[in-house]
Amino acid sequence: MNDIKELKQNKVISIPETLTVKHLSELLNLPASQVITELIKNGIIATINEEIDFETASIIAEDLGFKTERDLSIQADENITLEKLLDICQKEKESKKNLQTRPPVVTILGHVDHGKTTLLDTIRKSHITNKEAGGITQHISAYQVKKKGQLITFIDTPGHEAFSAMRERGVSLADIAILVVAADDGVRPQTKEVIEYLKEKKIPTIVAINKIDKPEANPTKVKQELAENEIVIEEWGGDIIANEISAKNNLGIDKLLESILLVTEILELKADFQRPGLAVVLESHLDKHKGPIATVLVKTGFLQTGQDIIAGNAFGRIKRLEDFTGKKINKALPSSPVTLMGLNKVPQVNDVLYVTDTQTLSHKKNNLLKNRLGFDKKILNKEKIYQKIDENKLKKLNLIIKTDVQGSLEAIHQILDTIKSKEVAIEYIFEGIGNITESDVKIAESSQAEIIGFNVHTTTVAKRMAENSNINIETYTIIYELIDAIKNKLSGLLPPEIIRTDLGKLKVLAIFKRGKKDMIVGGLVTQGKIEKNCLVDIVREKENIGQGTLTNLQHNKNNVTLVKQGNECGLTIETKTKIEIGDILVFYQEEEKRRKI
Repeated sequence: MNDIKELKQNKVISIPETLTVKHLSELLNLPASQVITELIKNGIIATINEEIDFETASIIAEDLGFKTERDLSIQADENITLEKLLDICQKEKESKKNLQTRPPVVTILGHVDHGKTTLLDTIRKSHITNKEAGGITQHISAYQVKKKGQLITFIDTPGHEAFSAMRERGVSLADIAILVVAADDGVRPQTKEVIEYLKEKKIPTIVAINKIDKPEANPTKVKQELAENEIVIEEWGGDIIANEISAKNNLGIDKLLESILLVTEILELKADFQRPGLAVVLESHLDKHKGPIATVLVKTGFLQTGQDIIAGNAFGRIKRLEDFTGKKINKALPSSPVTLMGLNKVPQVNDVLYVTDTQTLSHKKNNLLKNRLGFDKKILNKEKIYQKIDENKLKKLNLIIKTDVQGSLEAIHQILDTIKSKEVAIEYIFEGIGNITESDVKIAESSQAEIIGFNVHTTTVAKRMAENSNINIETYTIIYELIDAIKNKLSGLLPPEIIRTDLGKLKVLAIFKRGKKDMIVGGLVTQGKIEKNCLVDIVREKENIGQGTLTNLQHNKNNVTLVKQGNECGLTIETKTKIEIGDILVFYQEEEKRRKI
């Protein structure tokens, strides 16, 4: 028995991203019934042929006494995750086989308006800022520069809070991060967010203190604030290089590039230049002339025209490769940002693109065909098991969303997914890349949906169809304005908050008329006041027995709108409840207040 236990502890089980319960039992060399029992203990009901994800399988295996690791071999029908790609690169580095020096991948991060995009513009001599709506970068872009004969790859990531997922991806792909802090503004909330992420991921960092040419610039104050956030520069006895720059006036940029090369030399960055390529989709969109286009960063291996490729649920053959300048190339090596054409559909941002063989590609096509016919497998995990929503209680906002690129769609989803409500929800009827067309209007008409566009246009035919069918189309160029508009639409679906204001009480002293729908009574106002047309609670022996509405009010046989405490009055009350002498009538008003998400 002890020998078996020791064998379990010493054996490391390699688990793929997804696998069936049967496959897991085979890997563990245990009866499937034992694995199923362990799944049930963890709140997951799964049959022997159902699939579970890596995280769930790993927990089950460890509960059963095994050590686990992620299986880094690529399966025929597998969608490789970014985490697995980074693991493959790490294993590759440890193997030291076929390795060559590669350029560093650098990302520039910091608070909005601190000059990240201006810095990139200065480095690559272009003017992105003027083209971006609202003066903020809303997409990822990548390019390369040369310094002292060495290539440096830059990834630009958005600065606005709605794009935190895209910023994190930029950091996860980067070898070096440049933290930009404005000398006239200091460490701001997004700066702190970036610092925490850099520390967590242990990304080598260079600080660029920007805008030093401004009269109000205070680099010393910035260095102090950085130190307070555990970013201690070399000048202050730390190990982080800091450069004082002015991106706008091209001051200190050469020294900053030299700092990048210095850190690169220390890191000894290498990759396998001979293996089939593995890349990450940075951006993607649909071009009406060229079809699906993806901008990717090659992590290891090489890409070249004619290769069969898979990226998530997209597949195809590389028809054309272009470098960041748009120049046609035949081959792309590690750390290269390239645009490629030839996929059958627009891939998702963050998909891992990999080179495959004809047989695997054919297998992928067959699986996708089965999925379209309704035979796709359902992968079970704990999160899905416990996400139970009572659909009948939710009011839904039906939306069709069209964006310019996949990254925009991802950012919109990221921020909208943070909206938590038990009363309203967004129903995504359709999402896509490209302009709003007549087919979108047809879908909206059949599903009673609204169409929201980001950085896209509406075709003339679609506009006319929408007007004729009363379909609402709204387009935006600033992402946070789009988010606010959708939040307002959701708020409009919420039932209003009812605010009750108690006015006064009356004791019933006489009954003058009993009607089928109303009663005329007399009484004394014992508390507060009574106003015409207010609402009434009828209380008998401290128990609320009915409601009504005060439709007429008299004092000294004259019609009035108000009677105060201490006065007697006659009342006509619209109610189905039979009021008796001695009952207490409680008068109040209700006000509806619009709620917000």
